[in-house]
Amino acid sequence: MNYSLHAVLFLFISAVDIIIAEFTADDCKMLGFNKANVLCSTCERFNNPELEKILATCKECCLKDNDNDLSGSKRYPKAVLEVCTCKFGQYPQIQAFIKSDRPKKYKNLSIKYVRGLDPIIKLYDEENRIEDILDIHKWDTDSVDEFLSTHLSKD
Repeated sequence: MNYSLHAVLFLFISAVDIIIAEFTADDCKMLGFNKANVLCSTCERFNNPELEKILATCKECCLKDNDNDLSGSKRYPKAVLEVCTCKFGQYPQIQAFIKSDRPKKYKNLSIKYVRGLDPIIKLYDEENRIEDILDIHKWDTDSVDEFLSTHLSKD
């Protein structure tokens, strides 16, 4: 009798764990999402009855848009986009973003050219300490713009 109680308890705990578990980065990759690059606000594009399963998966595989402002997005006071100009041929979308007027919309964004570096965005806190570093080599121009408008302070 004690054995069956333990078995039932184990199954119950396992089921609860599966229900509340978030997908790992590898799970998301297998499902077609890059957990490091998808903003949860982007998932709303799948808010359609035919795309319910994709919406649910997307919400499990996205960067949470949570923090202090009205839209619920974490805002960083400063960001630096770092890239090597020698990599522009490999990442024309990053070159297009940098050479366009889009960076001028963000007063607290700076562009830094670092020899040999693939494109990244460094996000800083109020004390000018690096809080996060994002690999953006697969982002398109609109994704970079959307991320900055969502996560960079508008001061």
